[in-house]
This record gives sequence, C-alpha cells and structure tokens, in this order.
Amino acid sequence: MAQTFVLKTLLDFASAHSLRGYPGDCAKLHGHNWKIEVQVAGTQLNEIGMVIDFKEIKRHAKEVVKELDHTFLNDHAHFQELNPTAENIAVYIFKEIEKRIQSPEVKMHSLTVWENDRNCVTYSE
Repeated sequence: MAQTFVLKTLLDFASAHSLRGYPGDCAKLHGHNWKIEVQVAGTQLNEIGMVIDFKEIKRHAKEVVKELDHTFLNDHAHFQELNPTAENIAVYIFKEIEKRIQSPEVKMHSLTVWENDRNCVTYSE
C-alpha cells in the first residue's frame, strides 16, 4: 500500500446566521465561534521532506475564512438561497480551499467545522 501523509491545521472565525425553515431556535439570528480543521493529503514528499508547507495550507484557509469572519452568513453570495448550516459551510470552505491548492500532488482530504465544543461536521470527497 502506498504511503499517505495527512496534514491538519486549525483556524477559527466568528459569524452569525439563521437557518431558514428550521423549526426551532436556530431559525433566529444567532452566532458561533466556529473552529475549522483543514486536512490535506499527499503521497509524495518534496525535496526538503514536506508534502506541503503548513503555512501554505493556512494561507489558503485564511483567505476563505476571511470572507466569512464577522459577517451574517445569510448575506454571503453562496448562502443567499442555500442554508448556512454547518454541513453547507463545510462543503463551501472545502471546495474554496481546494480551488486554491495549486499542487497536483496535494488534495483536500477533509474539512471539519465545529460550531461549538460539542457539535461538528466533517466533509470529505
């Protein structure tokens, strides 16, 4: 079996949202201090022994998260009609980071979105 390296970095952001059509309190405006776990994978090490520099992963992730930080997510273009659930946020961030990674040897592995210390969702393809 081929070797695989999975690298993980963490970051966070704060934002508010409301869940359209939800039959409970989450339909009301409320906020979270979201925690994001970005995992990328690769099978090859470069000439200095890295799959990818953690700084590069974090730079891409910060670009995406900056668009969401301290905003009302329902106002974001991506969530105009799509509910800003933790699941949909995970898919959005995953795909946006994936677009920014320019190395064919490095792929997004998974993305976990924590809305609080007890609840999270992990997305992968």
